[in-house]
Amino acid sequence: MTTTMRDDVDVTAAAAAKQIFRVRGRFGFLPVFLGWTAWALLAAFGEWVPLGVDPHFTLGAGAVLFMLMLGCVFSVVRCADNLGDSVREPYGTLVLTLSATIIEVSLMLRVMLEGAENPTLLRDTVFAVLMISMNGLVGFALTGGAWQQREQAFNLRGALSFLQLIVPISLLVLILPNYTRSSPGPTLAPHQEGYLGLLCVIVYLLFLVLQTGRHRSYFDHLHAPVTEGQRAAEVVHRPSASSGAVMLLAGGLILSLVPVVLLSHYLGMAINFGIDEMHAPNALGGLIIASLGLTSEGIGAVRAALAKRMQRAVNICLGSSLSTIGPLKGSIVPAL
Repeated sequence: MTTTMRDDVDVTAAAAAKQIFRVRGRFGFLPVFLGWTAWALLAAFGEWVPLGVDPHFTLGAGAVLFMLMLGCVFSVVRCADNLGDSVREPYGTLVLTLSATIIEVSLMLRVMLEGAENPTLLRDTVFAVLMISMNGLVGFALTGGAWQQREQAFNLRGALSFLQLIVPISLLVLILPNYTRSSPGPTLAPHQEGYLGLLCVIVYLLFLVLQTGRHRSYFDHLHAPVTEGQRAAEVVHRPSASSGAVMLLAGGLILSLVPVVLLSHYLGMAINFGIDEMHAPNALGGLIIASLGLTSEGIGAVRAALAKRMQRAVNICLGSSLSTIGPLKGSIVPAL
């Protein structure tokens, strides 16, 4: 009887995943199709496109590219939400936060490697992400959840675990360069940058091991099972998606994410050109990168809060901050 129940649930989950793609694919994946088309045209005829030459055309093209990438990000949010519903926390949250980190890393690399030397762009982006996620996203999620559901609960131990890493690493990344003398200005020497980046990655990986292993219950809903017996009982009664449904959703997520990475090359050119032409502060580039990367997480956090899943909203908001300091810092430094 248990096997029959699981088979029925798997068929239902797979049918639901196919229904998502059938009903929403007509409009939901239109931005993805346009994103792939725009990249193909730019890759084929890019040398005839005056991107970075004509100011008006470059700014207009940059705005169009930003909107196309934003549409792809919305598709990433939809696929990540459905994929997160198919697996338990914190895996559902990790899918969304790592997708946003990939967007931020790809765009920042393009801006830093192709534009003028800007040693503070990394710090500006990290600072912008922390301000938006720790204040804006948390505020919107808590306010929206309270307005819709009045009162919700979340696991305080998980939130404190995030904060106990975010605070000291933020001090090292944002404050420490102001007091070092190995390089001029608020920067670090190359060997210091490499050591700090490696340290951030190692700490983040250790955190992921604890988050998905021994202390997994800290980041799950308060009513989630804790003991192995409770988890085994939940497998029978809780609807779970089959591997086919998960693979279908994961394929849609990748299909939506890749155009954002590919188009980041051309958007980075537009950002650099716009900052130089308008004599805008270099921190504007970090704000644009953070806004695009955090759009997916912001939508996911607000949706979770409105659906009475405050634990997932907290995991998304605080996890985005920690993933920015960890993988973002560690992957940018070796690339440069």
